[in-house]
Amino acid sequence: MAFQGSLAELHLPDIIQLISVSGKTGVFHLTDGKIVHAQLDEISGEEAVYALAIWSSGDFRFDPGAASELRTITKSNTNLLMEAARRLDEWRVLSKKIPSTDLVPEFVVQEHRDGQINLNTSEWLILSKIDGHRSVKAIAAATRLSAFDAAKILYGLIATGLIRLRAPGAAVAAAAAKPGPAKPATAPRPVSVTPTPAPAPAKPATAAAVPHATPPSPEGAGHLTRLNRVREICNGLLGPAGESVVNKHYQKARVDLERGAGPEAVDEAINQIARASSILKGPSTTEALLQQLKAIK
Repeated sequence: MAFQGSLAELHLPDIIQLISVSGKTGVFHLTDGKIVHAQLDEISGEEAVYALAIWSSGDFRFDPGAASELRTITKSNTNLLMEAARRLDEWRVLSKKIPSTDLVPEFVVQEHRDGQINLNTSEWLILSKIDGHRSVKAIAAATRLSAFDAAKILYGLIATGLIRLRAPGAAVAAAAAKPGPAKPATAPRPVSVTPTPAPAPAKPATAAAVPHATPPSPEGAGHLTRLNRVREICNGLLGPAGESVVNKHYQKARVDLERGAGPEAVDEAINQIARASSILKGPSTTEALLQQLKAIK
């Protein structure tokens, strides 16, 4: 007898657990996608299960007795479901900035952006595929990443203000209303990712551009030394995935210190980096990070 229902009422990990406990074998058929021993569109194996685990709508049907010759998963049900649950928790956080993988990333042009932008290899790979037309899902496919991994990288780029998301077709509709060469207007956007070097030499010409003509006080120097150590530890533990976020909060704290702020500027940077770490690396890495940072005086 077929077992069927709605994913809005029962999520896929719960369904798999239920079928596993019952000892049944068979094949799942899902509306808007078909899974045959972990196959979803062009994704196969564990990644297909993890992708399905974050579905919040759709219908399913389970036909008992059906079998498949394909074997794309080696993990036990328990390990598979634990990882699916972990990703689901992370996706709930990611979805606050990336509610759908059908949204289209585009560059944010900021005329008065100051400071240097440091990007790691993964971020540059994602940025190279942003053309104002590809969705998050399409960018993931173009970079051969899972939609989940691409979303994690984009989350950091959105948080730093380099990227924003729009509904698919929104920019196309706006361009269609203008005659002539309206479409190429999206082409220069990637240039805004690299800081424009021209304004930099002009800053020392004004007194306001150099708020501290004299060396900082010993106390201020101590806070800056602590901040530098925080950046070193965070980059060492979080790796390339966290570099942009670490640098963002490092730069903000440094500016605050130069303006006369105290240790609270460094503490705020630590708090913000810890939040990002929880999303990028998980609670265990964040706990280890905070333990190391506590030892800094």
